[in-house]
Amino acid sequence: MTVHPVGDDALLVEVGSGGQAQALHAELRRRRAEGSLTVREIVPAARTVLLDGLDDPARLAAELAAAVVPPAPPRARAAIELPVRYDGPDLAVVAAHWRVPEREVARIHAGTEFTVAFCGFAPGFGYLTGLPTRYDVPRRATPRTAVPAGAVALAGPYTGVYPRSSPGGWQLIGTTEAVLWDHARVPAALLAPGTRVRFVPVGDV
Repeated sequence: MTVHPVGDDALLVEVGSGGQAQALHAELRRRRAEGSLTVREIVPAARTVLLDGLDDPARLAAELAAAVVPPAPPRARAAIELPVRYDGPDLAVVAAHWRVPEREVARIHAGTEFTVAFCGFAPGFGYLTGLPTRYDVPRRATPRTAVPAGAVALAGPYTGVYPRSSPGGWQLIGTTEAVLWDHARVPAALLAPGTRVRFVPVGDV
């Protein structure tokens, strides 16, 4: 791990992979819950974890710099199931990239259990990992000016669901009616880092 100070009471911890970032995030949350770590926010990203509001950042920086990333803990809680119609306009593009029929894209995607690695881009948008690296897909060469809410999409190693209409360059493979962000709900976000997710096909596949 590489540790960088951020301001007076925060640290940015860099690790070697997305899986290590997820494991470190889970370990730091565990330590905060048991009371051995005092920190206001723990925010994971693709290969970093930000700790904000530390009581002794210098001590923790020294500890982390000499440590190794712990193994990922056993997954807890049942997976959230999101109903999805595999009817996206880029389904044929993804099928061609994977060199499989379009129906096989749906089968592969729905047969995978995903984990929310981190959140960003828009409130409620989770970056989900789980597909093997051979299924990585490039972003569109030209982003769309508007992607509808509920669009299920792929880009690089990630799957995501657009919580609201917005521009976007991911490959759209389906749609869901699940509400990803509801400010009247507690918590407002349906998906949080560490959440397990499965996509359940609706209609013909």
